[in-house]
Amino acid sequence: MAFRSALIALGFSALAFGATARPKAVKKIPEQNIPGVRTWMRSLSLRDKVAQLVVMPIYGEPVNTRSAIFRKYQHFVRDLHVGGIIVTGNTQNGSVRNAEPYAMAAMLNRLQRMANLPLLVGADFERGASMRVNSTTLWPYSMAFAAARDLDGVASEGAETARDARAMGVNWLFAPVADVNNNPDNPIINIRSFGEDPKQVSSFVEAYIKGAHSDPRSPVLVTAKHFPGHGDTAQDSHLGLARIDADRERIETVELSPFRAAIAAGVDAIMTAHLAVPALEPENEPATVSFNVLTGVLRGELNFRGIVITDAMDMQGLASMFDTAEASVRAIQAGSDVLLMPRRAEDAINGVVAAVLNGRITRQRLDESVARVLAAKLRLGLNRKRIVNLENIADVVGSPEAEERAQQVADHALTLVKDAKDSLPLRHPDSSCLFALTESRRSQQGQHLLEEVRKRDPKLTTVLIDPSMSKPDLDEAAGKTSGCAQIVVAAFVSVSAYRGNVALTGNYPEFLNALIAGHAPVTLVSLGNPYLIRSFPNVSAYLTTFSPTPSSETSLSKALFGDIPISGHLPVTIPGIARYGDGLQVPAAPPPQKGP
Repeated sequence: MAFRSALIALGFSALAFGATARPKAVKKIPEQNIPGVRTWMRSLSLRDKVAQLVVMPIYGEPVNTRSAIFRKYQHFVRDLHVGGIIVTGNTQNGSVRNAEPYAMAAMLNRLQRMANLPLLVGADFERGASMRVNSTTLWPYSMAFAAARDLDGVASEGAETARDARAMGVNWLFAPVADVNNNPDNPIINIRSFGEDPKQVSSFVEAYIKGAHSDPRSPVLVTAKHFPGHGDTAQDSHLGLARIDADRERIETVELSPFRAAIAAGVDAIMTAHLAVPALEPENEPATVSFNVLTGVLRGELNFRGIVITDAMDMQGLASMFDTAEASVRAIQAGSDVLLMPRRAEDAINGVVAAVLNGRITRQRLDESVARVLAAKLRLGLNRKRIVNLENIADVVGSPEAEERAQQVADHALTLVKDAKDSLPLRHPDSSCLFALTESRRSQQGQHLLEEVRKRDPKLTTVLIDPSMSKPDLDEAAGKTSGCAQIVVAAFVSVSAYRGNVALTGNYPEFLNALIAGHAPVTLVSLGNPYLIRSFPNVSAYLTTFSPTPSSETSLSKALFGDIPISGHLPVTIPGIARYGDGLQVPAAPPPQKGP
């Protein structure tokens, strides 16, 4: 948008070979005529040019400079000269450990000093920096913004995320998600999407992009993903090749609509999807390596001129079909500019270098992608300043204003889908029971909710349940409900890669069905997947927060006691249960009665 306005348009250039032979003129992209880009390009060997197109993962936490992991980072940056890095979470014992702001910024500063050319530093900050960094604002998932119908809120999220990112050394946001979630069985998009209506999704995508670009003091690259749309599939592309079987007309009006809006709003990059779309690519190839999809549709029909980046190349949707070298070559041939997280950087670089030398990839095609990457670094001002001031972090990250705004979104997102017995707000909290079903024994899920509930009524029975509990343990917990006038089951059902579903599993369904068959009315609350009621249609009441974050836990506690109204609207259809836009409206209530 504002960044790209600085690029100088360039026409055709031609080279004459002899008096009679005059080949077709070669059209360069505007970025190739920027003086700084030309200067950098002249300094790069063929191998270094290819390396500029590679982005490799690091953990955003400090590591000893003599450790093997630091030597790996050093190899990426100092030896291979990769063009960028992505900050990822460090998964240990099934739990993701995020970075701390100062430690991450210090690590990124060290790597930037080490780099020949400044690094692009990306991160999946879909719900703010909190997705990868602690002590930052915990924004709800995207679908919560749509349920709250809060366009201003998502613009605020974009602006705050950009400020937080630049303060900590991140300059490339892999957000927003532009997928239209029109498949209730989608195991990987779900609440990451703004919903099922392409117009609504487009509006929120546009608002996020404009918000992220709103502060010239914190310039970032913004990325719409996952092109050409990952919403209408029941396959997680981390596990295998997903597929969109819609016809061309449907794809034009639904899947592509948010990407058109993103391009019009000035999005800097678009991330590809590892999925087959027969209506666009008849050869059953992943979109990431499809010339028809990336060059034909994205570059040609949608006229996108920014950076095309692959989704992570270690995902099975791509890696199961091609080795790293071949996938990298095909992605560049198709129209990708940046290769995200190939399994081995050396294989990606060697493969593309060989393809240039043997003619599979032309020098001009390579130079176009390199120029886009280098121009982005200039637009971000990395040629002038690549190091961040650690002392400024505390003045920016986790601002009270952002925390308050995130809580407002969570409050307004609460959507009551069903309430057959007027269960909400709770009529008699001190004789009610609340069970929090968490996704992992090691997670913090549910603890904040129970604390908030106990603050409001210490007599309300609360039980935290995790998947490690045996069936006898769950039966014992269910047996304690004889004195409960009302039962609330708060189920944490978030989206997670490689899981293949967004559902209650293990002993949880049997436990919940036993409660539903009991004497007391059961209110099921989904802190995440809004479609959960399809598996438990006989609950008395169903409330969804669209997000498992602590802000949503706080909102739920408020709603149970009538402290806030319940005012959200479904951004999706729940088949057989509720329509798009539904939502029972419940006003805030006076303090509940004590005792039965």
